Amino acid sequence: MAIWNPWRGCRKCSEGCLHCYVHKGDAKRGINTEIITKTDSFYKPVNRLKSGEYKMKPGLVYLCFYSDFLIEEADEWRNEAWKMIHERRDCLFLFLTKRIERFMECVPDNWGKGYENVIVCCTVENQVNADRKLSLFSKLPIAHKCITAQPLLEKMDIEKYLDDVELVVAGGESDRNARIMDYSWVLDIREQCMRKNVSFEFRQCGSNFVKDGKLYRLPVRLLRSQAMKAGIDYKRADV
Repeated sequence: MAIWNPWRGCRKCSEGCLHCYVHKGDAKRGINTEIITKTDSFYKPVNRLKSGEYKMKPGLVYLCFYSDFLIEEADEWRNEAWKMIHERRDCLFLFLTKRIERFMECVPDNWGKGYENVIVCCTVENQVNADRKLSLFSKLPIAHKCITAQPLLEKMDIEKYLDDVELVVAGGESDRNARIMDYSWVLDIREQCMRKNVSFEFRQCGSNFVKDGKLYRLPVRLLRSQAMKAGIDYKRADV
């Protein structure tokens, strides 16, 4: 697994951004997150060794995890990034976005029905944003779609948007002031996924986690491991 951040910096644009890990980390380092800049890693996918081989190995690549790949300030750089993604068809690039409404104005001319080596993950946190964003997402030409409900802030009905979705990820907020996530909301999304034969992953508990009506305050270091202990991930049947 590789990480490629061609640019960094972001602006908060939805309820889910309140305790964003990027903004918190930058604040500790005295960095203004709202300044979007191209990074020294911009050409990482196509940099080569003296032998001529790519430095970045084939496989899964997490893309733009310190920004949003569709953010407006990156419009002048994105076409060049797409060219590198198209060149590296031995890699599978995955990016999350809170700006799915910009998708069609951000894709390259040769996008067609979607690059086979790109996974687009639409992020939602509540029913209002799920209805607004997923109604658009469901109609977009994307070869591999997934949905991230993280931080999950309330019970959500997304079943009608799950056609052609390969994976749904749910998780809570990681912050000492985190908003509550109820385990029943996670189980409900899991049931929706199972009915539609969509893979489901419980990524992490919330720092303020409710189960069976009881509030648990969990340290960040345990959020992932506690979610794994629940053993509720679901792998879709082969289609």
